[in-house]
Amino acid sequence: MARAVVVGAGIGGLTAAVALQQRGWDVTVFERASSLEPVGSGLAIAANALKALDTIGVGDEIRELSAIQGEAGVRRADGRWLMKTTEETTSARHGDSVVLLRRADLVDALSARLIPGTVRLNTTVTGVDPESGRVTVKTGGPRTHRADGPASGTGTGAADGAAAGTADGPAAGAEGVEIGPADGAVDRTETGAAGGTETRTADVEADLVVAADGIRSPIRAALFPGHPGPRYSGVTSWRVLIPGGGVPGQTFESWGDGKVFGVMPLAGGMAYCYGTDTVPAGGGGGDQRAELLRLFGKWHAPIPALLAAASSENVLRNDVHYLATPLPAMHRGKVALLGDAAHAMTPNMGQGACQAIEDAVVLAHLAGEVAGLAGYTAARLERTAKIVARSTSICRASQLRNPLAVRLRDTMMALTWRLAPGRMTGAMDEVLGWAPPTS
Repeated sequence: MARAVVVGAGIGGLTAAVALQQRGWDVTVFERASSLEPVGSGLAIAANALKALDTIGVGDEIRELSAIQGEAGVRRADGRWLMKTTEETTSARHGDSVVLLRRADLVDALSARLIPGTVRLNTTVTGVDPESGRVTVKTGGPRTHRADGPASGTGTGAADGAAAGTADGPAAGAEGVEIGPADGAVDRTETGAAGGTETRTADVEADLVVAADGIRSPIRAALFPGHPGPRYSGVTSWRVLIPGGGVPGQTFESWGDGKVFGVMPLAGGMAYCYGTDTVPAGGGGGDQRAELLRLFGKWHAPIPALLAAASSENVLRNDVHYLATPLPAMHRGKVALLGDAAHAMTPNMGQGACQAIEDAVVLAHLAGEVAGLAGYTAARLERTAKIVARSTSICRASQLRNPLAVRLRDTMMALTWRLAPGRMTGAMDEVLGWAPPTS
């Protein structure tokens, strides 16, 4: 049986693990976190990603969590609609609308399909040989218990439910998680550590290594040392889940002078809200809920009321980074890069997590074929580079602060939607109309 090692237990890594196991691979997922701690955020799964999830039997389960009702679109800070559509219109055009859900809900659905013990926590990958497939891992911490319960890590984008520039975090369900190295790992060293823990270093041989280790991917840096790496987009993102804050029909993104605020209803009456502002990188500290109220407290309803109902401890802040320069390839030797590690993007198209999911099912489909990883690069590199570039363009438009430029931008958006709505919806056809490979 062919063996695969997945580095990183985020959405992309978990999807790849499920897809590879379903194709007969022996899969181990290494996650450096030593515990599973939920990180509250929302996630947008668009039509293209739902089709990808259908290939591993998860799509319909995610569709059941859809809470979108009524109109949705883009508004001004005063509430006036610039462009809008409905769930029915989107579904008719693309076969599916978008499902907005808690990140942890998708994690649950994916991890429930993993063979018990697939995910190994507290394990850091310290080296990968792309030619042999040898993975060096270091395991440290207590190994006397099994970690139970779902968790979600940070991922990509405001519209995606997180801020780009953060590596995929720990994510796995109760039955798929263990503390410790993979079975069959060759133990090389073992040293005692303070607090009753131990540190072990081992080598694991794999036929395929999936680098799903986030935007700061050490594996990407080692494989492509000449690549410039992530760049700050110019915006910082805030995210918050608000229990009981869901407003039927209130699905929108509002644009102001260099700022954006979005509201997405989730199942169970919960609301996922996100905001961005054009500020220098490296800020933060203090009460971030108060900062959101300062930035958006005078915008249109229901934004002020939602922020008033938010808890300060639930607000997450991250600078948004992305990979401005495409990689020369999405693989080298036996290593394939996936998700943020390969093509981190700004959140403006809601495609960060969706493209990671696409990567995962395409990789699983091609990994055992004649074309192998060269076929994976051919299938994914150009598509993801285009989406990164398009998302970046939208991000730059949202950063305009000059009052005249903002007025012109808003006028053009409204006129285009009123006079040629097909032009704007058609721009997404190439993205949302994607279909997964078939056997």
